[in-house]
Amino acid sequence: MVPNHFERNGKYERNVVGEVLVRVIDAYVYCYNEDKLRFLIMKRSKTKIYEHLWQGVAGKIEKGETASETAIRELKEETGLIPYRMFVADHVSSFYESNFDRMNMVPVFGIEVKSLDVILSEEHCEFRWTTFEKAYNILTWNGQKKGLKVVYEMLNSKDERIKWSKVSIK
Repeated sequence: MVPNHFERNGKYERNVVGEVLVRVIDAYVYCYNEDKLRFLIMKRSKTKIYEHLWQGVAGKIEKGETASETAIRELKEETGLIPYRMFVADHVSSFYESNFDRMNMVPVFGIEVKSLDVILSEEHCEFRWTTFEKAYNILTWNGQKKGLKVVYEMLNSKDERIKWSKVSIK
């Protein structure tokens, strides 16, 4: 017997995933401090899922929000920082949730701030402003590493992707 989520495809069968969702965002926050590029990474609190995981700004898209609006809201909630400039990274991260049988597509943003004065929410217990290399080595998931790398490469590129993918901050 073939389960309901299988579809006949000629002589082969393939699994059709129930849903593809865009329900969360990732954002990599950066600041130029004394002309040196620094990235903000934060350590999740012990009371949260994925406790002690280092990450950038991340969060769930609320009803009625766009992904970019979520990134701005999460930046303010998690760090107390105000976005100065923002762009859509040339990368969409993804992950599979087996308990829900769904794929999640995760828009990735780069967000420049002018202040280093982070006010952590209860979601995180520690933060660091660090170089790209150190942030990259601290992050755990491949999707995080790829998102950070793409933001870094776009910031150091001579092409116009940042200009083309600029997000208006309201």
